[in-house]
Amino acid sequence: MLIKTYSCTLLGIHALTVTVEVNIDQGINFFMVGLPDSAVKESHQRIEAALKNNNYRIPGKKIVINMAPADLRKEGSAYDLPIAVGILAASEQINALKVGEYLLMGELSLDGGLLPVTGALPIAIEARRKGFKGFILPEANAKEAAIVSELEVYGARNIREVIGFFNGEQSMERVIVDVRKDFTSNLNGYEFDFADVRGQENIKRSLEVAAAGGHNLILIGPPGAGKTMLAKRLPSILPPLNLQEALETTKIHSVAGKLARNKSLIALRPFRSPHHTISDVALVGGGSYPQPGEISLAHNGVLFLDELPEFKRTVLEVLRQPLEDRVVTISRARLSVDYPASFMLVTAMNPCPCGFYNHPEKDCSCGPGVVQKYLSRISGPLLDRIDIQVEVVPVPFKELSVLGSSEKSQVIRERVMAARKIQEERYLNNEGVYCNAQIPSKEIRKVCRLSEEGNMLLKHAMERLNLSARAYDRILKVSRTIADLEAAPDIRVEHLAEAIQYRSLDKGTWGSL
Repeated sequence: MLIKTYSCTLLGIHALTVTVEVNIDQGINFFMVGLPDSAVKESHQRIEAALKNNNYRIPGKKIVINMAPADLRKEGSAYDLPIAVGILAASEQINALKVGEYLLMGELSLDGGLLPVTGALPIAIEARRKGFKGFILPEANAKEAAIVSELEVYGARNIREVIGFFNGEQSMERVIVDVRKDFTSNLNGYEFDFADVRGQENIKRSLEVAAAGGHNLILIGPPGAGKTMLAKRLPSILPPLNLQEALETTKIHSVAGKLARNKSLIALRPFRSPHHTISDVALVGGGSYPQPGEISLAHNGVLFLDELPEFKRTVLEVLRQPLEDRVVTISRARLSVDYPASFMLVTAMNPCPCGFYNHPEKDCSCGPGVVQKYLSRISGPLLDRIDIQVEVVPVPFKELSVLGSSEKSQVIRERVMAARKIQEERYLNNEGVYCNAQIPSKEIRKVCRLSEEGNMLLKHAMERLNLSARAYDRILKVSRTIADLEAAPDIRVEHLAEAIQYRSLDKGTWGSL
């Protein structure tokens, strides 16, 4: 007897339906075809033990299982449930009437329990698109899949519940999630707040400017100056995720298996902080079966690279293309997948190997030329993509000991959101441009017009501070953001002056002051 059940495989952050065909005929053998990997082939042993421990069995006949499309490789253990249900239905141990109406996913433990799977959200979207009545999956993933409307989602604890459901012996409770309520209730749940930071007003201002314009940022200063502490608080002043951004972010984390169990939508902007020993594949994504890397997990959020010069040169260089295109393409012989990678890059580093170059109180012990050599570990093309470069100095004791709190993140966030609103309206007709950091080169002169006085100031700064030509466009973009924070229609001289000071760490001047 031939029975078809349905499952899914993941391609990037999208899913593709897989038809599991189970045919039982005369003879004795077990065949599994359709490019299954080792984890799929091992399902035979898991299914056999799970069924036996629940008083069912794999019939002693010739069983052929085909997973179509046969030219697409199937990987992972999530096919256990559709294969097991297909075998039971084809051997007439359960009622096959409703089996084809539901998409099935789940790994079986030897006692028949259903273990969590990855990619539940994109699979649920594919199930709705293909017109399936419902989606049956492990209970731990049910809330995530239930985000998708117009699809019946059932979370099962074990295979016995699934068998009872198809036989009509017991009903499973449909999982329903109020997406908007769940989403809005978690929008402000950040752990860190700028109210905890004493002093560092100039650095907080630079972070506000970076958040308002989506600019990449580098913080350079001695150990203990507060670089990491400040960077961790940046997501709390970024505009909250909208529902579309939250869905896209959740899909990426779901595919990567990084989504917490029994969680629906990701409501907070991601903050990813990989260690400097990370490989280039782990950063951008890849592997034999391509998986999203850290830059994709930071999509719609912040990627923080601490101790920047300690990262391998090859790791830093692979960042250049995603920073421009905001997407990373991973190509293999059989397939090519795209992962979104629109993130703010925030980096931190010591000014020199000893950490005390330009320190107000301690002397630097590095020899001549060492500071420039240390900074040269970061390539010019990468530094070119960092709009704001600021020096962080240690906070004096009198500021640390002041009682009371600083300005809260929520107050700063409101100013950032007002500036982003201006940019959103400005770039309404520019597809793919949402903030000042993304202004195309051909649009800069139109959007960032300067007065004659402003032009003279910028010319004088370029010559006096020995700023590189690449700093010119960056200064214009940042000054436009500063003007937006004040809701000013034109870039004034004071806006330009503030933007110029954010290039004080340009390689032409740093290390030779």
